[in-house]
Amino acid sequence: MGFTVEAYAYARTGYHRSLDQLRRAGWKGAGPVPWRHEPNRGFLRSLGALARAAAQIGEDAERERCEQFLRDSSPEAADALGF
Repeated sequence: MGFTVEAYAYARTGYHRSLDQLRRAGWKGAGPVPWRHEPNRGFLRSLGALARAAAQIGEDAERERCEQFLRDSSPEAADALGF
């Protein structure tokens, strides 16, 4: 398993920290988060990393939620990150 649990913890932390930043910038929790806007990429990458890490620890429902959230937020990011 290597550092899978640590990867999950780092991805979850990155996701929550960047989600907080999006909200402070005025994002309401739904709607597009454009990949082309460079500051959004930390959030989108963290969301992808969280989906992958959740899969590695058997959290399939969380993986599915994260993947769907990524696709809904930015189809371009989902494609770029391999989802």
